[in-house]
Amino acid sequence: MLEALGLDPHVESVYRGMLVEPSGGVAELAARLSLTEAETRDGLDQLVDLELLRPSRDLPGGLCAVTPELGLEVILRRQEEEVARRQQELARSKAAAAQVVAEYATLRPNTESEGAERLVGMDAIQARLEQLTCDLSEECLALIPGGAQSDASREASRPLDRSALARGVRMRTVYQNSVRNHPATLAYARWLTDEGAEVRTSPVLLSRLLIFDRSVALVPISPDNSRLGALCTQSPGIVASLLALFEQVWDASVPLGADHVVEPATGLSPVEQRLLKLLASGMTDEAASKRLGTSLRTVRRQMAALMERLDATSRFEAGLKAAQRGWL
Repeated sequence: MLEALGLDPHVESVYRGMLVEPSGGVAELAARLSLTEAETRDGLDQLVDLELLRPSRDLPGGLCAVTPELGLEVILRRQEEEVARRQQELARSKAAAAQVVAEYATLRPNTESEGAERLVGMDAIQARLEQLTCDLSEECLALIPGGAQSDASREASRPLDRSALARGVRMRTVYQNSVRNHPATLAYARWLTDEGAEVRTSPVLLSRLLIFDRSVALVPISPDNSRLGALCTQSPGIVASLLALFEQVWDASVPLGADHVVEPATGLSPVEQRLLKLLASGMTDEAASKRLGTSLRTVRRQMAALMERLDATSRFEAGLKAAQRGWL
């Protein structure tokens, strides 16, 4: 009955026994209560600590029980004081936690401010992509530079793309031309078209871009390393500018299933034309390979072929002859 006050059953039995008959020793009390002497001694010790037993004036060296009205009132008052103390500690903890959260909110990267959300790390980016894709209702636009896409990137994108296409979302994606030389990425692009997406390729894509329902855009914080993080923005002005950029690139791109056309006037493919312009601007082979999403070996092979066609022995001479022929 008194367990709610923190008294174990054997302690309560000892207390009741002492209220009925305080005289007698430990052995006699234990026998009356059907307890062991150890349990009885433990009960007496706890009752003394709780001030439910006190030294008896009638029995020298003995104990007497405090009346329930007084003794239990003392226990209840102690419990109330303990509850009040814990409530104060809880209030202080809540205040401290609120202060920490407020301070951390200004420091943590994955927070939203004025319609823009800065996402740091691939986990944060993937989580946001999953949410945005699940919320898609009309259209998803994507510019994906860099040529070959990693296995991890393709596998993370596949279920999201499949789900969106199954809901009737229109998807338009522009890859770099160099994906045509990477079997796995090319297979994924063809899978997208088989599922109903529209896919094109372009000689050069400067940066990755994703636009969801023409209202939310996702761009990398660093164009050179998309793994560092991304910026997710809903700012109408920024999204409108990025939409215009996408449409411009889309109109100039070639459908995935179309053959590469050669410019009749020059006999150059779009990639060759772009390579000439990049190198003529002073860009190194390494920088040109990154811009075109191809390997350094491919750039050097293509440039060697162009120099041979121009009958040039140096880059400088190739640039002059290309300009004379109207190739630049």
